[in-house]
Amino acid sequence: MSLAEARDILKTTFGYDAFRQDQEEIIMALLAGASVLAVMPTGAGKSLCFQIPALVGDGLTLVVSPLVALMEDQVAALRLAGVAAEAINSSRSYDDNADGWRRVAAGTSPLLYMAPERLMTERMLSALSRLPVRLIAIDEAHCISRWGPAFRPEYEALSQLKDRFPDVPIAALTATADEATQADIATKLFGGTGKIFVSGFDRPNIHIAVDMRKSWKQQLLDFVQARAGQSGIVYCLSRKKTEDAAAFLNDHGMTALPYHAGMDKGRRGAHQDAFMTRSGVVMVATIAFGMGIDKPDVRFVFHTDLPGNVEAYYQEIGRAGRDGAPAEAFMLYGLDDIRMRRMFIDQEDSDDGHKRREHKRLDTLIAYCETPACRRQALLAYFGEQTEPCGNCDICLDPPELSDGTKVADMLLNAIRDTGQMFGQAHLIDILRGGNTEKIRNARHENIASHGAGKDIDRNEWRSIIRQMVAAGFLRLDIKGYGGLGLTEKGAALSNGAGSFHYRRDTVIKSGGTRVKRSAPVISELDDTEATLFNALKELRLDLARQQGVPPYVIFPDKALADMARKKPATEAEFGEVHGVGKAKLRKFGDVFLTAIAAHSEIT
Repeated sequence: MSLAEARDILKTTFGYDAFRQDQEEIIMALLAGASVLAVMPTGAGKSLCFQIPALVGDGLTLVVSPLVALMEDQVAALRLAGVAAEAINSSRSYDDNADGWRRVAAGTSPLLYMAPERLMTERMLSALSRLPVRLIAIDEAHCISRWGPAFRPEYEALSQLKDRFPDVPIAALTATADEATQADIATKLFGGTGKIFVSGFDRPNIHIAVDMRKSWKQQLLDFVQARAGQSGIVYCLSRKKTEDAAAFLNDHGMTALPYHAGMDKGRRGAHQDAFMTRSGVVMVATIAFGMGIDKPDVRFVFHTDLPGNVEAYYQEIGRAGRDGAPAEAFMLYGLDDIRMRRMFIDQEDSDDGHKRREHKRLDTLIAYCETPACRRQALLAYFGEQTEPCGNCDICLDPPELSDGTKVADMLLNAIRDTGQMFGQAHLIDILRGGNTEKIRNARHENIASHGAGKDIDRNEWRSIIRQMVAAGFLRLDIKGYGGLGLTEKGAALSNGAGSFHYRRDTVIKSGGTRVKRSAPVISELDDTEATLFNALKELRLDLARQQGVPPYVIFPDKALADMARKKPATEAEFGEVHGVGKAKLRKFGDVFLTAIAAHSEIT
């Protein structure tokens, strides 16, 4: 159980020279018998934290994974690395599952992947109790917590594992857990004991930006067209919007595929396979897509709507840039989003305390959207992490103009009060701009003092002012009705001359606010000859992936191909020094890649 053994496995099996932050400490804690909660940014190497302990010594490691596709990809990657791993799941035939179980029971496979539903049956638990289980790893561990962004009721049963296997350490791993979620996970999985490792939440390679929704289809198209040829994910709130957005992008020459829970399973699977194996595909999806999707070269995540809370937002944008190269996260939102999200919370089948917490979490996300300071600072502060201004968000790169809006706010507050605190933003803006609509005439609102008081402020700016006043707590939304606006205690005080209101003058980011190079980021440091070889190796990798029936990154990640293009290894020994090349992959793929590299060298 030595560190030397762990380092040897890291190099010879996985082809890496050194551990990343906290990996070594987590592995040694697990090998010493301690339970561990590891909160690590996406792409930081969580899987190695339990895979390496599983290969040190004897015994069986159980891995709980929420998705069949995720466990199949991990098992395929392990097998290509020379590790005998098994999965028992619903996608496999009875005979395949039975054969896998026999290999596990015989002790020839040290890792067994299962979903929580299959693991937590009395029959399976009894069978496993007769085997030398020495480690239990729970991936996407935030799913066990009602505090987390993706609570799954079937995960709750995992809290029984500490009683069924009292001497077996549990490794819980996630990229998404604030302090309350961390405490909840630790309590449920190992009774509050064990060690918690938080490696930080920052993903500095992701440029983050938020913009007010004006014409969402055009904003989406501008953004995606500026990144033509890149893989990305577009998140939509509804299934219908998902289909509409995908069709719209396809009509304008983009390769876009819809994905949502209402689709036929076969079509949904085909779309996921296309996204995982082809470059330049845009997946337009609801939140049904994403958990466990380990595609390293996703260059952007675009939200057409406000997510449910900060954790969900962080988890979703974390699917971009897993390879460490520059990526982007761009979100649109508007007042309708806030009303819809409030309504969703109030309609939940939960107690008042839970609803109150969820409203506060939504408040935090709205405040993040409206912040006039560094956006990354606001995001990381939620997770208890302090940082300097990042220089890689829309606020840092294009600081907003702050205006004293106290007088403007007073106009709006008067209009709301004079109309009985029951109308929505569209009607109030019509009043303030001096409109002559049928609704104004029927209610005789052309006769109130605030009619026309804000005619010099355009409609989009009024929308922004209203949104920011809601975010700042001056106005409340009637979420049970039709979005009527009313004064809060804070708003009433402002109307009576107590306090002030400053607002951000929104700037329109043209053409999707493109700020990054359009060339593939991973090859930006290669010269022309190396880039040509890199692209040839990608084609070779794709052919091999199709033959093996796995995503291309399971063969080699882009970082490995770039390393090959730079080093141009000519012998097996040189190929073995390439990043991500272990002994098994050297045997399986060394000759074919060396041949391709040699052929390229001859013609250049």
